[in-house]
This record gives sequence, C-alpha cells and structure tokens, in this order.
Amino acid sequence: MRNASRSAIVSMAGLVVAAGILAPLSTLPTSAAEKPVPAEKSPPGDIPDTQVFIDYASPEGFTLKVPEGWARSNRPDGASFVDKLDGVVVSVSKTNAAPTVERAKADYVPKLETVERAVKVTSVRPVQLPAGPAIRIVYTSNSEPNAVTGKQVRLENERYLYFKDGKLVTLELYAPKGADNVDQWQLMSQSFRWN
Repeated sequence: MRNASRSAIVSMAGLVVAAGILAPLSTLPTSAAEKPVPAEKSPPGDIPDTQVFIDYASPEGFTLKVPEGWARSNRPDGASFVDKLDGVVVSVSKTNAAPTVERAKADYVPKLETVERAVKVTSVRPVQLPAGPAIRIVYTSNSEPNAVTGKQVRLENERYLYFKDGKLVTLELYAPKGADNVDQWQLMSQSFRWN
C-alpha cells in the first residue's frame, strides 16, 4: 500500500514556487517505466452508502467533510484519511496565482506522472464548486506494492486544486479502479469551504 509515500508525493506535487510553477521533484524516484496493473474484476473499496461523514477543520483555514472512522494522519502540510485501499489526502502550499488548466497540464501533470506509479491522466478541466472555481484532475495509477505480498492495485484518482489569497489546497481522493464512490467523492469535493 502506498499511504506513507503517497503523503510525500502529495506534499511534493502540491509545492509551488513564487511564480506559481511547481517546485522540482529531483529527490523522488521516477517510475515512468512501470506498466499499469490490470484493474480487479470486483474491486474492493466501495464507500458504503451508509457511511457517515464528519467535518475536518484545518488550521489552514478551510473545512471539508471526511469519512468518519477512517485512520487520520496529521502532516506538516495537511492530513490524510485512509481506510484499506481508499484514501483522502489534503495538502496546503503557497502560490501567487490561481491554477489554470494550461498550467496544470504544463507543470502539475508532468510532475504527477514522474512521482506516481504508471499514471494515466484522462481529464484536466475547470469546475465550479460551492467554494469557488477549482481545477479537477482525473487519472489512474498503480498503488505502492504491498510490503508483504508485493501486490499492486490499479487506482482511480481525482485531485481538486482550490485557490484563495495565495493558498493552494490540493484534495486527493483515491480508491481501487472500478469502486463505486462517485456520490461520496462528489460530497467531499463539494463540501470544501474556506473559513
């Protein structure tokens, strides 16, 4: 599973220099040659329709609904919430400019493809959410190998880039490819609010 390294990846992928360009990721290994693993036929990872969501209030000035009971890990730049192969990661960085689709395609996506495993981006587009405009990046990737079995799972991912007053918040949602989490991911992405 890739929970520990995913945190580092999200932190690095969320870093932005003063001009709004992502920082170099020279310290992370590249896995561009890795091939996508096949998606499972009946993947685990559906968030139940009965899942209760609670508010996560960040000291960085925003709130977000997250699944109750998931393992929470605080990080210097945010927090992660994990349950088996599902996860929610939120990270904060500083930037001078709001992200655009063009900048995301030119800077963010190539770095994402470098630091994650067998990434295939399917969509980068602007979205209008209750908190304001954001950028939504949809992609698939391989999980980190299981420490015991070495097995990997094909994941589907959504990242949302929210911006306000020099602050970029990256919300990442991931689960095994084919899991039915559309409604729950929509609830979380739309629940984001600046304080």
